[in-house]
Amino acid sequence: MTAFAAYGGLFLSSFIAATLLPAQSEALLAGLLAAGGFDPVLLVTVATIGNVLGAVVNWLLGRYIVHFRDRRWFPVKGKALDRATAQFQRWGSWSLLLSWMPIIGDPLTVVAGILRVDFRLFLLLVTIGKAARYGVITLAFL
Repeated sequence: MTAFAAYGGLFLSSFIAATLLPAQSEALLAGLLAAGGFDPVLLVTVATIGNVLGAVVNWLLGRYIVHFRDRRWFPVKGKALDRATAQFQRWGSWSLLLSWMPIIGDPLTVVAGILRVDFRLFLLLVTIGKAARYGVITLAFL
């Protein structure tokens, strides 16, 4: 596997995994680490950047799609959306440090957009959370 394919595939996998689409980037990172021959710091950096950019897409979706919440086709029912926003408001922006977690992480980033969390704070907290996850996975393989 070429370095371009490895790093590019990891970026794409990490990006998709951070959106609401189902994907796993951790397995690819682990495989590349196990295969050897790739710079672990660069792998963590590429995975983090891809994952954070995917979270930015979620933030943008949340920011703009909420205008359509009363439409029949809207993917989340009004009460569920209200519960999610209430929970986010209860824990505050610091909950974005958990954006790396399966199941709850991606919706957190969408709700942050809906609630118009300051983008700079969003970017900082999400980057810390996601980099920490990939760092821990990498340390487990070294």
